[in-house]
Amino acid sequence: MSDSPWWRGAVIYQIYPRSFMDSDGDGVGDLPGIIARLDHVASLGVDAIWVSPFFRSPMDDFGYDIADQCDVDPMFGTLADFDALLAKAHALGLKIMIDQVFSHTSNAHDWFRESRESRDNPKADWYVWADAKPDGTPPNNWLSIFGGPAWKWEPRRRQYYLHNFLSSQPDLNFHNPDVQQATLDYVRFWLDRGVDGFRLDSINFCFHDAQLRDNPPKPEALRIGRGFSPDNPYAFQYHWYNNTQPENIGFIERLRVLMDGYTDVAALGEISSEDSLATTAEYTSPGRLHMGYSFELLVDDFSAGYIRETVQRLEAAMDGWPCWAISNHDVVRAVTRWGGGTSGTAFAVQMVALVCALRGSVCLYQGEELGLPEADVPYEALRDPYGITFWPNFKGRDGCRTPMPWTGDADAGFSTGTPWLPIPDAHRALSIDAQRADADSVLSHTRRFLQWRRTQPALRTGDIAFLDTPEPVLAFVRTAGDARVLVVFNLSPSPVTWTLPPGMTPTALDAHGVPMGMIDGTLLRLPAHGLYFGALTDAD
Repeated sequence: MSDSPWWRGAVIYQIYPRSFMDSDGDGVGDLPGIIARLDHVASLGVDAIWVSPFFRSPMDDFGYDIADQCDVDPMFGTLADFDALLAKAHALGLKIMIDQVFSHTSNAHDWFRESRESRDNPKADWYVWADAKPDGTPPNNWLSIFGGPAWKWEPRRRQYYLHNFLSSQPDLNFHNPDVQQATLDYVRFWLDRGVDGFRLDSINFCFHDAQLRDNPPKPEALRIGRGFSPDNPYAFQYHWYNNTQPENIGFIERLRVLMDGYTDVAALGEISSEDSLATTAEYTSPGRLHMGYSFELLVDDFSAGYIRETVQRLEAAMDGWPCWAISNHDVVRAVTRWGGGTSGTAFAVQMVALVCALRGSVCLYQGEELGLPEADVPYEALRDPYGITFWPNFKGRDGCRTPMPWTGDADAGFSTGTPWLPIPDAHRALSIDAQRADADSVLSHTRRFLQWRRTQPALRTGDIAFLDTPEPVLAFVRTAGDARVLVVFNLSPSPVTWTLPPGMTPTALDAHGVPMGMIDGTLLRLPAHGLYFGALTDAD
């Protein structure tokens, strides 16, 4: 394992700063708050943290609408606070990855304020501007992910500008070399400051079709996907032209050249396209991104067959290195989305073990180590513009963004002020304080498992080969050199029995302390939401 870069097989713990820890009593988490609680993260046995945006922003999209890519928003602290966070993380043996949002900025960014003033200023071509059709309507049929047309009229220029997300998030024009260079310049700013890598938000959205061709309609039966239900008109189109353009590959390769000038850094791309697995494979080819992840395991589908087919499709297509996540700040938490929220400790532990057993690196979202379910945020407390727009059919992303429960107190130990989102009673009952001393808690199991996983080369960097199994059994073998591990999951709430393949006689690996199934002759007996790790020999 010492010959592998740190990111290959790493567990990367995602911190959503607004909701991690508030140090100054304003109800919003901040960088000093992260520093104060970083020992908890290190104790889990993870390798790195990914910090979601903390840059200057009007917060229309809670930090993903950036007004200055090289400064910290005062809500979160200062650049000195970030430097202190970096130092503390490195002292604890943790790498730091930060979000970078290339495709768009806030409309409060100085670049946009200059660009919108006229058609002949120095930054006139830094954003995607287009004339109206003769009848005054937008230049094409492209739609915003957050609902409605992806074009907004700007009277100063008497033109429309493109926004794939909120209208306050104008898209940059990456066909302009100056935009590409400015982007690489602020990436260099953070690399020079000492960050260990980047999570690249919506990396396939940088370029648009220069001809502004209309997206074709999508048949009603195919209008599915992460958050893109038939309630959202975004699902009505094949998004062939507003993202995932071939020119993006050249820019990614320029980014990789820049990053290769630094020691031991990594880029993780978030990818959502019409064929996200194919795009992930393409973007992680040699000389491009170090890792990529898509949304295939962030959807509602949950079965052994779906997981097997998804991972096998990516494995067959890619030469690079995948990264997997089953929860993040954009989707319903996994124990609710896949387990109904009432499946208990065994299911929550199984979910952590499952995502950490696949070939690839892992993004573990804050609160997964506690088995937190999705919070039910009432309409009057919603903050997410996405949820407010599509309520009540889609409640948005606030339910997975509520503050971390450090204690069982009324404020959950998060803030001395009023938290920016309400903290449900169910979360306080699952607080870190409540679980720390309980050897059978999700937190305790997760710590033991993650620390054990670090000792297993096959699980960190090995190959993967799936075995044919009936539902609800998922089984595969991880191999690294002479180390071979059989991994089996029972994805159902009832016990199951699985017949081992002929000649396979694994030896149970129980160092991680997670309750496992037992071998009885040629049968593997798995409890409800049970799992099994077993060492294999050359004879198996």
